[in-house]
Amino acid sequence: MTSEPKKSPAPAMDATRLAGLLAFLQEAERLKDTLRSGTTRQNRPESTAEHSWRLCLMVLLFERELADIDMLRLLKLCVIHDLGEAISGDVPAPFQTPDDDREAVERRDFVDLCRPLPDDLKAELLGLFDEYSAAETAEAKLAKGFDKLETILQHHLMPSADAEFHTFNLGYGLERTNALPLTGQIRDVVDQQTRQIINRLTQVKAD
Repeated sequence: MTSEPKKSPAPAMDATRLAGLLAFLQEAERLKDTLRSGTTRQNRPESTAEHSWRLCLMVLLFERELADIDMLRLLKLCVIHDLGEAISGDVPAPFQTPDDDREAVERRDFVDLCRPLPDDLKAELLGLFDEYSAAETAEAKLAKGFDKLETILQHHLMPSADAEFHTFNLGYGLERTNALPLTGQIRDVVDQQTRQIINRLTQVKAD
């Protein structure tokens, strides 16, 4: 019986690079305290970090239906897509206007967040951020579509949401969710659930 050859230990990281990665990680932690307009099922404000986590989980669940997709790239897009909000916070969709230029603000904040990183990682993350914003690749289209779907599904769990709130969801992010067949199919099911919630809330109000 022959023993496996011993692997050489990985060389120690460059100290400056290591410091940059840890500094970025500590700044990115701000996303845990960045609150969204939605709540959890227990009516606690939801953080953007929690939204990003469940978005990644959602994508993983549909991996078998995404055989032709670069899953690692898709997950990277999902992880970083809202990181810019760690600095300036989230603006709820109903309150956003074209004059806000949210994309430019989030990109500026994302660049600022990435300052501690070594140049190669900084360029990679900024490239992913720009890919997501452009929404031209299949992975970016999926990331944007799933992002909208996760948001609506979270809204379904909000105990304080009224019928008017859910009616807004029926038109929310349609362009993104209908960009590809899979997200369009999921959207059909999610919209059916939204209508059921609206009908139930309307009936309760009428009674």
